[in-house]
Amino acid sequence: MSFSKLGLSDAIVRAVTEHGYTVPTPIQTQAIPAVLYGGDLLAGAQTGTGKTAGFTLPILNRLSTDAIGAALSSKTSTRSVRALILTPTRELAAQVEESVRVYGKYTQLNSAVIFGGVGINPQIKQLKHGVDILVATPGRLLDHMEQRTVDLSKVEILILDEADRMLDMGFIRDIKKVLAALPAKRQNLLFSATFSEEIKALADGLLNKPAMIEVARRNSTVEVIAQKIHPVDRDKKHPMLSHLIKSNKWTQVLVFTRTKHGANKLVEQLGADGIGAMAIHGNKSQSARTKALSEFKDGALQVLVATDIAARGIDIDQLPHVVNYDLPNIPEDYVHRIGRTGRAGATGEAVSLVCVDEHDMLKDIEKLIKQTLPRQIIAGFEPDPTARAQPVQLRSGAPGHGGRGGRSGGGQVVKVGGGGGRAPAKPRSASGGGGGTAGARGPRPAAPHRSGGRGR
Repeated sequence: MSFSKLGLSDAIVRAVTEHGYTVPTPIQTQAIPAVLYGGDLLAGAQTGTGKTAGFTLPILNRLSTDAIGAALSSKTSTRSVRALILTPTRELAAQVEESVRVYGKYTQLNSAVIFGGVGINPQIKQLKHGVDILVATPGRLLDHMEQRTVDLSKVEILILDEADRMLDMGFIRDIKKVLAALPAKRQNLLFSATFSEEIKALADGLLNKPAMIEVARRNSTVEVIAQKIHPVDRDKKHPMLSHLIKSNKWTQVLVFTRTKHGANKLVEQLGADGIGAMAIHGNKSQSARTKALSEFKDGALQVLVATDIAARGIDIDQLPHVVNYDLPNIPEDYVHRIGRTGRAGATGEAVSLVCVDEHDMLKDIEKLIKQTLPRQIIAGFEPDPTARAQPVQLRSGAPGHGGRGGRSGGGQVVKVGGGGGRAPAKPRSASGGGGGTAGARGPRPAAPHRSGGRGR
């Protein structure tokens, strides 16, 4: 199967081919014809399987067929937003818009990305000049809607990307406000890494007789990722992490913490051990987040410490190691975290440092992914068998997550403040394989984030 056989125009196939992609991934093979057909779509695929290109390629194709005659027929014509892509985080928004530009370079369509954490005036200026495809986080989009600096009355296609993450971050009210401003007649595409009951409820209210695609087993983890658990006492996690990095000579490690304070503290501790590290989370400025992510992708930074703000936005080919310094309180987030490695058929390793406080969280994760993860005790870091569990501090920003997201566990969780967000991706060649297994390789563009306060 080739991209041209999926019904894409020569201009789009040319752009895809220039970036090294020749064979579509399974999600692209199914989603592209469905979107080109014009109906609504509910699509689920594991992270790292080329989901972004699965919708950017066909919407570029659809809009470009009459873009010259409609939007560019005269030099004085004003472009209107014809496709709206909503993402949960800044990093993801930037990544998706980068993909739109990359794949649409030989069309006459233009695009823009708007998200919080940066000045709004340059965005207003860009919108005033006219935009065909707009990528936005919900909060900043509402800011523009309130200031009447964006017109959504001519939107033909709506895409909700990472819809499960948007619901988790509490965006449902913002999304409903946006939906109310859109034309009733439009094509709706809902992409999600997982299909929860909440996602199905959203789909029921948004989609009209949708085609449904689910490439990977529900909430499954990529098979090429080697997963293991290192039991350890809570106060020995930092020394163990330093030991693992140094003894294994890890050169590029993505580490997840549960809170922003925990991320900052760990960066300081690793620095004192002579290990270069930077943090990325909702309290960091957009420029600081961009710098840390860029240096990590380039290999100049050994360790990137992140909260779940980055769990769905970091797209790095051949990222070898992901460490859960803290287990996530939401089991699905485990899938997204470890999905940063083992992407597009590459192998990867996901290590979780688990103390007695997190045993219930681990049970929830293993129940979700339907497997028992192997335990390996590291010599010199044997956990105290008499240790008793203490309350766990949770990241904030996710409503209804008392007691670990309302799942199991009662009474052992203390909810504290916080927030989250995410980043971009780019294309490559794909061949065979299913849902991220070996051999699958295909366009996979980028992504950014939003932090609290509606992403302003």
